[in-house]
Amino acid sequence: MKNLFSLFIILFSATIFAQDSTSTYKKRVLEAPEVDFLVSYYSQDGENAAVSGGIGTEKLTDFTPTIVVAIPLNDDDVLTIDAGVSAYTSASSSNIDPFDSDSPADPFVASSGASASDLWAGGNFSYSHSSDDRNDIVSAKVSVSSEYDYFSLGFGGSYTKLFNEKNTELSVHANVYLDTWKLLYPIELRESSNFIGLDKKNRNSYSLGFGFSQILSKNLQGMLSLDLVQQQGLLSTPFQRVYFSDFPDRFRENFQLADDIERLPDTRFKTAVGGRLNYFINEMFVLRTYYRYYFDDWGIASHTASIEVPIKITDKFTLYPSYRFYNQTAADYFYPYETALSTYEFYTSDYDLSEFSANQFGFGVGYTDIFAKLKLARFGLKSIDLKYDYYKRDSGLHYSLISAGFKFIGN
Repeated sequence: MKNLFSLFIILFSATIFAQDSTSTYKKRVLEAPEVDFLVSYYSQDGENAAVSGGIGTEKLTDFTPTIVVAIPLNDDDVLTIDAGVSAYTSASSSNIDPFDSDSPADPFVASSGASASDLWAGGNFSYSHSSDDRNDIVSAKVSVSSEYDYFSLGFGGSYTKLFNEKNTELSVHANVYLDTWKLLYPIELRESSNFIGLDKKNRNSYSLGFGFSQILSKNLQGMLSLDLVQQQGLLSTPFQRVYFSDFPDRFRENFQLADDIERLPDTRFKTAVGGRLNYFINEMFVLRTYYRYYFDDWGIASHTASIEVPIKITDKFTLYPSYRFYNQTAADYFYPYETALSTYEFYTSDYDLSEFSANQFGFGVGYTDIFAKLKLARFGLKSIDLKYDYYKRDSGLHYSLISAGFKFIGN
């Protein structure tokens, strides 16, 4: 009995040692902390501002710096913090009150009021856990953001399953966003005793998504996705004007006074189905394609198609030319300037809900150093990405976007 007991102790100790050894040498999900510095500058222009009822300047600029920090908590768990601000100036939103400057009010000229610029700030906090065999990944996140006219709180999670020797991947994700708006109306309607405001200040959004990815051959990978979104509450923008065809025009200075604000249903259901095909041509070229079909119960249906061809010119530098095409039908409630009737229940002159087609051309360059030889304090520079995008709608709206990203990894 004593010998059996001794043998049991030896075997138990060996088992514990083996488990500790496995734990010690298990490959970590993230080897070291990573820090991404991201920045973008956006500039747009057009002549269909929703704030002034489908006419007027859409000039806007936006500067957005962001930092993303990923921290390995242990072999299996990673905490990611994503925080950023967005500072913008908008000629369109400045005309919520176009009469607050010394110049005559005009929908094609920016006002100098408080709504001409603002600061958005937001953050996301996410936690992910991977199983020992790295075939199961569970994550959870919380987000918060704030701007002058709204506050948003969000939370969600996802589950990813890899099998077939990691050649197949299934995923599901769900998110909830709880938004609260400040009901900011056009200045002339705030002064009107006949104006009836909106009766809701909250908007809740619930999303559910599914993904399927499969390595089809040594050169080809495919992905399918399905996303469902249900929105409830305040889906109208309180300060966007509408002009009716059966109301007489009324002006103050050069600015037409609103007949009403946009009014939209308080529910919306969205569905999007997409797919990707990535093909490795050779050591120099990769072909990436994407297609998505979207529709909702407001009458909008859209098609998105894009192609990107990364070109690896050296072991460190890659070029990224890209093209994206988009078109959509109009929402059932969209009416251009002075075409809606006051007897309608719902109406908007927001050209984001109109029928249009758009083309986007992009070009980027990426630098990667897997050894991160260039150091900044205790972090090594792993990659730099620079990109320029130009977008134009057939309605006239166009924008330019310059973005840059710098990734550092800890020693």
